[in-house]
Amino acid sequence: MGHRIETNKNFEYEWKLIRGFMLFVFTFSLLLHSLGSHAAEVSVFAAASLTESLQTIAAQYQRETGDKPVFNFGASSFLERQIEEGAPADIFFSADEAKMDALQQKGLILKETRTSLLSNSLVIVIASDSTLTIHSPNDLAGSEIKRLALADPKTVPAGIYARKYLTKLKLWALIEAKVVPTDNVRAALAAVESGNVEAGMVYKTDAAISKKVKIAYEVQDNPDISYSVAVVKDSKEPAAARKFLQYLCSETARKIFERYGFIVKRPAVSLPR
Repeated sequence: MGHRIETNKNFEYEWKLIRGFMLFVFTFSLLLHSLGSHAAEVSVFAAASLTESLQTIAAQYQRETGDKPVFNFGASSFLERQIEEGAPADIFFSADEAKMDALQQKGLILKETRTSLLSNSLVIVIASDSTLTIHSPNDLAGSEIKRLALADPKTVPAGIYARKYLTKLKLWALIEAKVVPTDNVRAALAAVESGNVEAGMVYKTDAAISKKVKIAYEVQDNPDISYSVAVVKDSKEPAAARKFLQYLCSETARKIFERYGFIVKRPAVSLPR
């Protein structure tokens, strides 16, 4: 009888050891899986005109990698100031080179990751039910156009490009008093959609996403419109940020950008892997 009790105790002890070992192996396996499948969140500060294209690219990227790009869209000038003030960004995607230059001069981006990726073109838009006819930019100086919406021509890339173009045509002095400056290019588009202004000058890609406006005139001699992208120096997820930037330069992303009307340029640098 005593022998049987001793045997049972040994069995229970051995079984506890086995169960403990199995639990350890299971927990360790879960830990390894968790570490191996860590999904990074990449904070992207991007020009408002990139909204739909980047959201489409991000959805595809997340399906492929598990990493999640999170966006802060706005005027490039506003985003630049946020980064200068320490806002937690991993990638900056500017609608011009000047804002990226400003950050690079202050050592706030990784310059080896910087590349000029996209271009765009300007158009003059009117409300879809408007009866106005615009044969040339000269018509903006006519009496039918009382208000012209532009992204702020002093600070926002879309407005700066428009002002540069109109100045070249010697029209700026004639229409400056009519200009209604807005926070960003999407706000200029919204002003035309609402009927608060007779016309606006926006990117062609912005006009393409709206059913409430129509293109009255397409600019042929565009200024040098260049979108620049780079990893922010103080990125909390530098490896994931570089990985997503590489994806933005991929053939998959190229097709999506082109679908939304952007002109895709060749990367200016060989991005590190």
